[in-house]
Amino acid sequence: MNGWLLTALILAGVIAVIIKRLRGEAVNARELFVPPAVLIAIGVFTLARTEGVTGTDITWTTAGALLGGALGALRGATVQLSTRDGVLWQRYTGRTFLVALLSLLAMAGFGLLAARMGMHEYARPVQLAIGVSFLGEALAIGRRGLASGTPFAPERRKVW
Repeated sequence: MNGWLLTALILAGVIAVIIKRLRGEAVNARELFVPPAVLIAIGVFTLARTEGVTGTDITWTTAGALLGGALGALRGATVQLSTRDGVLWQRYTGRTFLVALLSLLAMAGFGLLAARMGMHEYARPVQLAIGVSFLGEALAIGRRGLASGTPFAPERRKVW
């Protein structure tokens, strides 16, 4: 698939998730964890197919993933959780967007540092970074949701 097309599709998906969560939506475990898992899989696949990836690249990618996951978890801590119709709901707040902005700045700084320290630009798949960040957020929301005792929303449709 064309790199620009894939990027546009991922960007559209991320924007759709943000809009849904800004309005508020029921927390469904599948919808919380599957999108980050798909993005991470695409990022890892892209990285595995990339020629010329060095140990330095892998080290910086791993450190970036850990930082991105931690910043995603921090963002997840700012998401408002509530109960509606007997199930858990989530909604992004102003603090969520502030943390997201600060996270973007931190990751940009990390990327510049990594590049100055020898990491190749082609060894930083955007899908992996976005996926790890959303996974950190999902883990924080999931943990807080379980601790609340409010059940997650049921599946909207059958998978099979």
